Amino acid sequence: MVYNRYTMKLSVIIPVYNEINNIKTILQRVQEVNLAWEILLVDDGSTDGTRDILKEMEGRNNSRVILHEKNQGKGAAVRTGMQAARGDILLIQDADLEYDPRDYPILLKPIEEGIADVVFGSRFLGGPRRVTMYWHMVANKLLTLITNILYDTILSDMETGYKVFRREVIEGMKIRSNSFNFEPEFTAKILKRNYRIYEVPISFNPRDYSEGKKIKLKDAFEAVWALVKYRFVN
Repeated sequence: MVYNRYTMKLSVIIPVYNEINNIKTILQRVQEVNLAWEILLVDDGSTDGTRDILKEMEGRNNSRVILHEKNQGKGAAVRTGMQAARGDILLIQDADLEYDPRDYPILLKPIEEGIADVVFGSRFLGGPRRVTMYWHMVANKLLTLITNILYDTILSDMETGYKVFRREVIEGMKIRSNSFNFEPEFTAKILKRNYRIYEVPISFNPRDYSEGKKIKLKDAFEAVWALVKYRFVN
């Protein structure tokens, strides 16, 4: 099916955990792009006051707030958002300001043109980016290399937070990951189902650990295990 941005319904899913300094900004940026039919803010048990802000924002400009009673992990929050989403196209948007909603048009274009079922926004295809976190980049590229070897593909950025897909892609798909290993599990399952995946360059403004970055070294090992497991397990 070919979509256009005037008729398609875009659901933006924003997993949130302790982002009191960023949550208003990211919601404003998403709204300014004026492409989201609905915005799902899934709070994963925040304890820093984020939940109070979210409750104030409930219902503003097509936004819905869903609260987890306790922290379960990014994957769990994304799953909750996917289950609640009512749009034709689903887009995952991190709340930490690393990814810029102004890239939505380029992310949506391959689906609008009917040439893709899934679009990954790649941080390594020449888009503008902040210069920092070398070893984090190395880890991302190693995980992508493992993905390409195991699944015979040519991705440049498996771990990207920008994943956009038609609703039909996740119908009947069981996602089990609760944490950051959502990315490799989702990638593995769409590759095994032979969906058409496109990558497009995006801008990237990574924050470091002093600024609140949450992903850790252990998450890289969990990602490797997920890639191997889902290569051989349905």
